Amino acid sequence: MKKITTTEALADFCKEAAKRPYVTVDTEFLRERTYYSKLCLVQLAYQDENGEDAVLVDPLADGLSLEPLYDLYRDVGVVKVFHAARQDLEIFFVDAGVIPEPLFDTQVAAMVCGFGEQVGYETLVRKIAKSDLDKSSRFTDWSRRPLTDAQAKYALADVTHLRDIYEFLSAQLDKSGRKKWVAEEMAVLKDPATYQADPDAAWKRVKTRTQSGRFLAIVRELARFREIYAQERNIPRSRVYKDDALVELASTKPQNEADLGRSRLLLREARRGDIAQGILKAVQDGVNVKPEDMPTVVNPRAKLQVNPALADMLRVLLKAKTDQEGVAQKLVATSADLDALAGGERDVPALKGWRREVFGHEALRMCDGLVGLAVKGQKVVTVTL
Repeated sequence: MKKITTTEALADFCKEAAKRPYVTVDTEFLRERTYYSKLCLVQLAYQDENGEDAVLVDPLADGLSLEPLYDLYRDVGVVKVFHAARQDLEIFFVDAGVIPEPLFDTQVAAMVCGFGEQVGYETLVRKIAKSDLDKSSRFTDWSRRPLTDAQAKYALADVTHLRDIYEFLSAQLDKSGRKKWVAEEMAVLKDPATYQADPDAAWKRVKTRTQSGRFLAIVRELARFREIYAQERNIPRSRVYKDDALVELASTKPQNEADLGRSRLLLREARRGDIAQGILKAVQDGVNVKPEDMPTVVNPRAKLQVNPALADMLRVLLKAKTDQEGVAQKLVATSADLDALAGGERDVPALKGWRREVFGHEALRMCDGLVGLAVKGQKVVTVTL
């Protein structure tokens, strides 16, 4: 079991990995006590003529730099293979502004290949690699050293089985001609905007029942302050104040620390000091926002006149087409997409790119008044709406 604790050793491994067509990657991290994920371990593996070379890279080791790994990420001659890559990629983007290229996510590929909705790694290991995972170290503190043998074995399994999964799915995609489908899905994962938390947009994640412009202006300012405070100190948002407390503050509009002391939901630590002052300023800033600068919740689909019968028929069509094509329904269209289509909306993902080939053409035909539902081995049924 090879462990890398120096930059030199990492550089040597990455130099060898750069000679291979692909390298499998996984990470272990903690995020319960921080805003940004704390990277605790990087697992890497590649296949060569002597078998598989798999290593555990310890980013917590004194003096170790991940720059050799980032150089490998920038090497377009080597495919970087992950499973459910989003959180892993966020770590590397936040640390160094690097997104691996080219990128292959086996979870996305498995959805394209008919393994279901957001299929888990354990399922793919069982179905493709014909093996079982030791789950005893799944919930563990990866920041503690030294790692136990069980932890190391568990971590390495996340990249050793990934080789078999990647080769199987890649072959399936070559056979079906669907590699371009996966490539289109990778665009979101490779977009830097996916990993950039904008304080000015943080309010949009807060669920509220009130749509008043003034109320939303205060929510916006409170959410912005919380986001900036949490980012600067690398602590979870909930450690500043939770969403329910934020909504309460926007409703009660406290003017001083005495008002904060009467809050039912605000943490004790937030009722004084820097957080308290930040809250009071945010509330006042929200109160002072000019009417023309108040935020609004824009839902262009809210006013759509959805035809329920058409929406139901689109759901039947989606299931039939995805079953026929062997692709996950969720990857093609969501329930919201179908309702939008049934309400006359045409700017939806289900009508774009590869989805249009699988579902969009038939969906548009249905929406225009005819249903052309071809079921393998059965007669085509045409229904006039």
